[in-house]
Amino acid sequence: MGWNWKKTAIIAIDVIIGGYLILAVTAFNKPDERANVCTEVPITIEKESVDGFLSVDKIQLLLQQQHIYPMSEPMDKVNTRLIEETLQANALIDRAECYKTQTGRVCISIKQRIPVVRVMAQNGDDYYVDCRNELMPHHSYTCHTLVATGAITKRYAQTVLAPLARTVIADNFWKNQIVQINVLDDGSIELVPRVGEHIAYLGQPVNVEHKLDRLRKFYRYGLSQAGWNHYSRVSVEFDNQIICKRK
Repeated sequence: MGWNWKKTAIIAIDVIIGGYLILAVTAFNKPDERANVCTEVPITIEKESVDGFLSVDKIQLLLQQQHIYPMSEPMDKVNTRLIEETLQANALIDRAECYKTQTGRVCISIKQRIPVVRVMAQNGDDYYVDCRNELMPHHSYTCHTLVATGAITKRYAQTVLAPLARTVIADNFWKNQIVQINVLDDGSIELVPRVGEHIAYLGQPVNVEHKLDRLRKFYRYGLSQAGWNHYSRVSVEFDNQIICKRK
């Protein structure tokens, strides 16, 4: 039986045409990254119950100052790893992720370090403590948070103040009512309220939630009757009693 050269040629041509069509479709459906430029840089900053220092504008400025803001840059020149490393080197950022899409977007996602208390100690120290009890340097950026003053060491700030501050800001009532924590020389705690001209004295920082609960009840049933400016000092240091000093 002779070899059918005509049939073989037709099959070969069909295979070549099929391969060409596959390559053509693939090429058309997959844009050449070198021909694309970045058209959008969506920046997402993870939301927290407490405002942090950072905003989208500040992230853009940070990248622009480092000359790595990707807008209008060729996509193949955008170094996502460099963007991540640059952002994570910032003391205000906990984690950064960056990736590119085929539609010309460079997406950036950020989790920032959240300050829970600003320490302005009597020894001159000025810094923040974050939600992980870690120290943060005082920064030119501002955010609204609790202020702590008085006899505060860095160890005290991390082990005592930060947990106390988290307890305060986790409760909407105390978050809006307490504006300052003052630490006396013996380590005991005073709270400065937003409403009222008194000082709330907690004593040593133990059973804090219980003391705050008793103070809340006194506000509700005591000061609501006597008046918020009737006392200069309210102490919940000891169980089963609240000691008030008249103005």
